[in-house]
Amino acid sequence: MRFPLISKAGALGAVTLGLMWSLWSVQSVVQERQSRQAQAEHSVANSLAGSQTLLGPVLSRRCTETWATVQTVGTEARTIVESKPRLVRLPANQVKVAAKVEMTPRYRGMFKVNGYALKSMLQAQWPDLSALSPAPEHAMGKVSCEAPVLSVALSDARGIRVAELSVNGVVAKVKPGSGLEAQPRGFQATLSDAQWRLDSPLSISLNMELAGTQTLSVAPVANTTLVSLNADWPHPSFGGRFLPSERHIQDQGFDASWKVTSLASTAQQEWLKGSPLCPVMANGDQDEDMYVPTSSGGVRTTCIESFGVHFMDPVNPYVLSDRATKYGLLFIVLTFVGVGLVEVLRSLRVHPIQYLLVGAALAVFFLLLVSLSEHMAFAWAYAAASLACTFLLTFYGSFVLQGWRAGMGFGAGIAGLFGTLYALLQMEQTALVLGAVLLFIVLAVIMVSTRKLNWYDLLNQMRGEPAEQGTHA
Repeated sequence: MRFPLISKAGALGAVTLGLMWSLWSVQSVVQERQSRQAQAEHSVANSLAGSQTLLGPVLSRRCTETWATVQTVGTEARTIVESKPRLVRLPANQVKVAAKVEMTPRYRGMFKVNGYALKSMLQAQWPDLSALSPAPEHAMGKVSCEAPVLSVALSDARGIRVAELSVNGVVAKVKPGSGLEAQPRGFQATLSDAQWRLDSPLSISLNMELAGTQTLSVAPVANTTLVSLNADWPHPSFGGRFLPSERHIQDQGFDASWKVTSLASTAQQEWLKGSPLCPVMANGDQDEDMYVPTSSGGVRTTCIESFGVHFMDPVNPYVLSDRATKYGLLFIVLTFVGVGLVEVLRSLRVHPIQYLLVGAALAVFFLLLVSLSEHMAFAWAYAAASLACTFLLTFYGSFVLQGWRAGMGFGAGIAGLFGTLYALLQMEQTALVLGAVLLFIVLAVIMVSTRKLNWYDLLNQMRGEPAEQGTHA
């Protein structure tokens, strides 16, 4: 063959393309599994309850102002009584929440969804209720009001398990529906004359148990919102508009506390304007606005600010498997470079089919990793898949490289690559640095190993080799 180097490079290029297609197929499997995981989360949320956002308690009162006007028609004067509805809303001066969360994982087949059960004691205070009796806007007007309504809004009322309310020490009966137009889900209680007075402060105590999935958040509409949260989940992802002022994370769970005032948050103003509730998302962010359907087609409106926690699973096997497969091509190329380096330095000849089999073993590793991680912990799945492929490649390499010593060295290199990949998966923040250092080391090894190699003599030797020589020289 006149140009053996070019022909072999073309064959290896074709092999690499085939292996890229194999890796793409594995990535498609991972993405399909991720899609089914999302479907399982949606199914559990539809059957149990979704992410929860708590707003309130708040007070509101419906009033009607009436006034009389005199109109003259010709020589006749008529008195006309007009009226105007008014809605008075009053946030609490302080809301204090002490909550404990117990994780209750749910399963759809083999897919796990993080559900939780919240037990909380909530206290709210209004030192002045005079705002609930508005002054008339007209000089001769008169305002008459209904009884005040205390409302608690939730993003998914299906999760309510217990709601026991007392107002100024008197038990109050709660009814479904928050009574708030923009945040209709939740519950409410109409205050009787024995439970409140305009010239007296109001304090409420609420014992609430709530179920939800994935995320828990609070909308700080009070003048001061104090939240203390304890959970038995060691991997919280705090998000929303405010991070906790204090937090302690341990292997058994975490404790976190927030203190948010109306001076720092727009939640109170957005609630008074009638904005909707928007939960904290899985990535810790919160939509600044959302699409609200209306009879005329829908509008975008600003969301009420909230803060909270997402109960993330840091060892999600599909996320880690997806990240692992993205390094697949790099691993195959590095392995080919290592085999090619030995081939050049030891004057061996490795057939493209042998390169293909080595690359196929590496591609199968990622498929093994995905399948095993569905049935055991990711670390054990990774260990089993990497050990199986390392032993196979060590055995095969001893024949390709003509010697057990060379095969053991090849297997050690493969094991080093698997160990490096696991380190990359565990250290997401420093993955770029570790990957760049690895590539630099590989390049340095190649340059040092071939520093005395005469590439022209090598090419001439390859041209002068008999075509009928075997696979190995």
